[in-house]
Amino acid sequence: MNPPGLDLAALHRFFAQRVPDYGGELDAQLLAGGKSNLTYRLRDGVHDWVLRRPPLGTLTPSAHDMAREYRVVAALGPTRVPVAPAMLLCEDTSVIGVPFAVTAFVPGRVIQSAEDAARLSPDEQRQCGEELVDRLCQLHAVDPAAVGLDNFGRAEGYLERQIRRWMDQWERVHTRELAEPVELAGRLRLALPTRGDRSVVHGDYRLDNVILAPDRLEIAAIVDWEMCTLGDPLADLGLALVYWDPLTEPVLGVKHIRSGENFFPRADALIERYSRQSGRALADLDFYVALGLFKLAVIAEGIHQRYQAGLTVGDGFATTGDAVLPLLHAGIDRLSA
Repeated sequence: MNPPGLDLAALHRFFAQRVPDYGGELDAQLLAGGKSNLTYRLRDGVHDWVLRRPPLGTLTPSAHDMAREYRVVAALGPTRVPVAPAMLLCEDTSVIGVPFAVTAFVPGRVIQSAEDAARLSPDEQRQCGEELVDRLCQLHAVDPAAVGLDNFGRAEGYLERQIRRWMDQWERVHTRELAEPVELAGRLRLALPTRGDRSVVHGDYRLDNVILAPDRLEIAAIVDWEMCTLGDPLADLGLALVYWDPLTEPVLGVKHIRSGENFFPRADALIERYSRQSGRALADLDFYVALGLFKLAVIAEGIHQRYQAGLTVGDGFATTGDAVLPLLHAGIDRLSA
């Protein structure tokens, strides 16, 4: 039986031609957690893979680029940054109707909710938060030119383009007329930092986009690289701090891990650890957090639009639209003089 968005017969024919030692029969399972690109676990009795494809419905320009996602995972494979081993990329839309990428399956644990977090001991919770920061610093220390990613994006003008891009995305996906996106975009332009570093930027770095090793508190793989580019690394930190806030609970669709109810590091501890390990000054951090709030509000509206159109696959989408206004208001508050 075909899971939503996947043609197993077509994939079988493709794998029989392209994959050495292919087992001859595919089983596919939709993996929970993704609210944009669709993610499936594939097995043939010999191999264990993960396939990623764009979401159902109309795609916005430059979003859900499978070739970009595959390229960065392949480039980072030989580095210390933990990623799933890249296997193959198919850009031929005649196979299943859209491009797709395949990596090896990485076994482990994903912390998606407060219930998942409660299964960790207090010391494991603390280590988990620290590991999240440490691996982000590791990613931001990679020299893009050294791994063949020097032309992966234009780091110059990255922040200005981010503001413009997410405003344009809002215009494409919005389901209601709101003044707040325009106001927040204007405040971001006024608060734009005059200087910024250049690094590989993940674009959606958060706790449930990493896989913890099954037998130790260590990140085995960072996943969901669809928004990766070259840019200002503090954009990753700002968005990670947004996700650390219970305000994002309607977007994630699960109970958020709340401060005071666990032993995860507080946001200020994460900030201090990142600054110390990366050597970066964080004087303009409010801008980056506000940019993350703006970005996530637009992403939430896009998910809400697809949910209303019946184009989402899986559970956890019914509350996503409820997050949009609170996220925008939080971003405006961050930049209020």
